[in-house]
Amino acid sequence: MAGGASKRRSGTRSNQEEGMNKKELVDAMADAAGISKADAEKALNGMLMAVSKALAKGDKVTLVGFGTFATVKRPERTAKNPRTGEKITIPAKTIAKFKPGSKLADAVN
Repeated sequence: MAGGASKRRSGTRSNQEEGMNKKELVDAMADAAGISKADAEKALNGMLMAVSKALAKGDKVTLVGFGTFATVKRPERTAKNPRTGEKITIPAKTIAKFKPGSKLADAVN
């Protein structure tokens, strides 16, 4: 869009369609906790860093009622290149997973 205008228009998007971005989450955290947006952003960044470091070490992070962050090892596998049909090897890797807790699951349903 010209002039650096955002593709989003205020009030026209649905959170169910596009989700909540980091700024909106920080705003919601600040409102819920009665703290400044700067403090809410520091708290969110700290939480994300702590979870990332724990997962990098292979630890699990459990927030009772909310859910569990953990890592899962995916084994090496073979697949087919859709363009050429050639068989390729996809290397093993470790991925992050999130399993919702009971309170979060109940709140969503």
